[in-house]
Amino acid sequence: MTGRGVDHILPHPCNPELFEKYVKSAADYVALAEEVNGPVSKPVDFNHVWGDALAQLDRRRPAARLINLETAITTSGDVQHKGINYRMSPRNVPVITAARVDCCVLANNHVLDWGEKGLLETLKTLQGAGVAWVGAGHNLHEARRPAILPVQGGRVVIVALGSPTSGVPRAWAATDERPGINFLPDLTLHTVRQISKHMRAIRKPRDIIIVSLHWGRNWGYDISGDQSAFAHELIDEAGVDIVWGHSSHHPKAIEVHNGKLILYGCGDFLDDYEGIRGYEEFRDDLVLMYFPDLRLSDGALQQLTMVPLQIRKFCLNRASQDDTDWIFDVLNREGKKFGTRVRLETDKSLTLEWE
Repeated sequence: MTGRGVDHILPHPCNPELFEKYVKSAADYVALAEEVNGPVSKPVDFNHVWGDALAQLDRRRPAARLINLETAITTSGDVQHKGINYRMSPRNVPVITAARVDCCVLANNHVLDWGEKGLLETLKTLQGAGVAWVGAGHNLHEARRPAILPVQGGRVVIVALGSPTSGVPRAWAATDERPGINFLPDLTLHTVRQISKHMRAIRKPRDIIIVSLHWGRNWGYDISGDQSAFAHELIDEAGVDIVWGHSSHHPKAIEVHNGKLILYGCGDFLDDYEGIRGYEEFRDDLVLMYFPDLRLSDGALQQLTMVPLQIRKFCLNRASQDDTDWIFDVLNREGKKFGTRVRLETDKSLTLEWE
């Protein structure tokens, strides 16, 4: 979530005006964070927000770097009066390339916060920066089109959908004539079969298929039976290798179903929530990097390593031992019903174990 307060500390911020009930400027979110953790020297450089995450990326060298980009990249003034609106200046797009991101998921409930003009400027900006996107487009065909990333020995294929359960307005659905996102109408078997048909048309041997789902509420650990069934059916019916869920502002349970990884809610990674009060019990300042290792021949999960970090002064820092222990306990508590737990390694990373 590199808009709003994060955009405001970068070298080329948008107009900070907001249209929220209580907060009228992005600068206010910076001030809230500074009250908690001290002053931020503005502007920061584009590497700043990634902090210690950059060293982890260099160390672990993932074959593909994927994020859900939950903001428009635009100077559009066509605000959609929906309560909260995220945007980042196109001149700040180097904050994305600083981490050498390969692909941005755009099927979420903020990419059209500044209208169709804002979405189209987002697509143009990412294309100009050489960053792939998925889950939105100039029309339905483009919004449904997968992102395909070559990796050694195969491909990573990403399809992204946004669900109304996460606050995506139905009016944002792309059509043959209208820009928008790849809208997920429901969590039924019929919808899984439509996705499966799409997968069969594009899948090649040694593909890793990832389906990104922006779904569910921002807060809380509950996972509905519909969500669990839908994730299982994506794996069993559509041959998906990773179900990548997001929308919750904190990590949720992890499952391994028939050898395939389900991340029900990855939590935020970058945001401007440091000084926001009311949800302290969820520790949204603690975030995870996810490094899944899959077998190319069949997409089976071989290992999942997670690196805990903490957001302080809009920067990702390695989590302390106490904070690592806290998230360790949460993942074990929430994973119990799905037969998963985590093991704490000597370098304070977490390794998933499953039945």
